[in-house]
This record gives sequence, C-alpha cells and structure tokens, in this order.
Amino acid sequence: MIFIPLPFVVAFLLLLLLGAVLRSKENSTGNWAFLTLIGVCALQSVVVGLRWGYHVEELRYLLPVVASCLPPLVLASFRSLIHSDDAVVSRTRWLHALPPFGIVVLVLLAPVLIDAALIAMFVGYALAVLDLGRSGPDALDEARFDSAVAAHRALVIAAAALCLSALFDLAVLLDFEWSKGANVALMVSNANLLGLFFIGLMAIVASRARARPVAVQGAPSNPFETPQDREVFDHINRLLADQKLSRDENLTLSRLARRAGVPARQISGAVNRLAGKNVSQYINDFRIAEACRLLRETDMSVTAAMFESGFQTKSNFNREFRRVTSLSPASWRERNRPLRFT
Repeated sequence: MIFIPLPFVVAFLLLLLLGAVLRSKENSTGNWAFLTLIGVCALQSVVVGLRWGYHVEELRYLLPVVASCLPPLVLASFRSLIHSDDAVVSRTRWLHALPPFGIVVLVLLAPVLIDAALIAMFVGYALAVLDLGRSGPDALDEARFDSAVAAHRALVIAAAALCLSALFDLAVLLDFEWSKGANVALMVSNANLLGLFFIGLMAIVASRARARPVAVQGAPSNPFETPQDREVFDHINRLLADQKLSRDENLTLSRLARRAGVPARQISGAVNRLAGKNVSQYINDFRIAEACRLLRETDMSVTAAMFESGFQTKSNFNREFRRVTSLSPASWRERNRPLRFT
C-alpha cells in the first residue's frame, strides 16, 4: 500500500480551499496576503511530509525558512482588513522580510538557535496580531459589516494557532534535549499540522470578509471638526435610514467614514457609547430589520431577503438574525406573517 503522510492530506485540503477562494466572486486582488498565506501553509505541509514522511534530509534547511514566512504573512493578511496610510505601509513592509532572512543566517551560521528564534517569532507575531484586533470587530474597518465578527474571530484563532505552533516547536526542542529527538517525527508530521490547518482555514474565513474594490470617489469635507457623540450618531442614522446605506453589501467602517465625512474612530466610539454595541452589530441590526420587513410584507424567499437586506452569506445572515430575534428566519416569518383571508 502506498504511504501518504498526513501532511500531504493537509496540503491537498488547503489547496482545494485555495482553489475555491480563487473561483469565488468574493476574491479580489486585495486578498493577495491571504492567498499567499494559504499557499505557504500548503507548501510547508508538503515540505514537512517529504522531510518526515519520506526522510528527504536536505529539506531540513528549507523547513525553518518556510515556517518563518508564516507569522509575517498572518500579520499582513489581517492588517489588510484595516485602513492605513499606504505610504507608511510601503515604507515599513520590507521589515517583515527580516524574519525569514534572519532564519537563513541562522541556518548557515548558528543552527542551534533556530528553534528558539522560531518560538520567539511565532509568539511575538501572535501578540502583534491580537493587538490589531484589540478594539474588537470595529478595528477591522475594511471588513464587510456582515463578516466583521467572523473575521475578528478568525484573527483571534489565527493568533492562537501561531502560539500553538510555537508550543510544538518548544516540545520539539525539549524532546531533543530529553530523548534525543525520538518523538520529533510524530510531533512535527502530525500534531504541528493542526496549527497550520487552522491558520490556513482562518485565512480563508477572513479573506471573504474583505470588500470588493470600488471606484474611490473624493471624500466629502468633514463637517464635524469637533463632533459630539449624539451628532455623529444621528448623522450615521440618517445615512443608514434615508440613503439605505446599510443595504450596501460591501459596506465597511472605512467606507462609512468616507461617506459620512467623520473619522472611523469617532463613528465607532459614538456607536459603542450610545448604542452599546460595535458598529458591525449596529449596521446588521438595520439589515435584520429590513429582512424582517421583507419576510413579513412580501412573498420573497429567505435567500432573496438576505441579499436584498445587504448580507452575502447564509451563515452570517442566520447568525445575526438569531442574535437579533432569537429565531431562525423561517420561524420568524411563520410567527409574524399577517393572517390572510380569502
């Protein structure tokens, strides 16, 4: 029987998921970091399978270099869901090439330090990723509102997966100290792949939260030089109610801020303090209210009502619908449709 190492199975699954993302209408050129991250996860799985499944010893030099590419890509991926100054990003992007370069230097000059360096790198980047989302889903202001919560959860899980990988690297280091590496093959070729798979899976979840690019229009002048929470809140409500802005499936906090002429942080603060929830939940409340109206007053299907109200995926729609109404869309319609007499 042909032996197929588990890493090859993981790589195959990741490549299937990558293909699904590439074929999806939700894919855009802005997803390059997520797509690269998934590809690197698949590559590392293949390298692990060849190194520990078929004992291709030469790959022991390549494996730590590929592994060192993952943390910077995780950070870059989730940072792409946050609006930033492109000039600043372009000036600092090259810094994230230093970790792989540093590992190459250690491979050549001090291999004994590689494991410790990878552990520090994975934990450090995990903390940096968590710092990106420290203010909750509103921090991901380039994520669509219907997917911001899922993207934030993916961020947290991806950071945990980086820590998990660091934990397994530590276990490998200790195994070499205590039992001369007797259990390394099992840990690296099987257990460590759990972290890889989670990173790839979370990259796919978060990549789908990114809004499709639209033509950038000139931002209106900011009418609120020193806005108060109530003024900002009322202005946002007028945009959502009068201009039906909540139905825009690609609406993000960053785009809402441009339309309102108000900094995203002020919008987030006003909604947090006056509505007691994050902006994505607040926008989705408008969408669920519209979906409920459609389900109650029309014969539109649940799926059609989902798209019409601004949602793009059934999972996000059902989750938010239950959060607001405590019922599924079908159950809510059954209970709230007016009686019709013939």
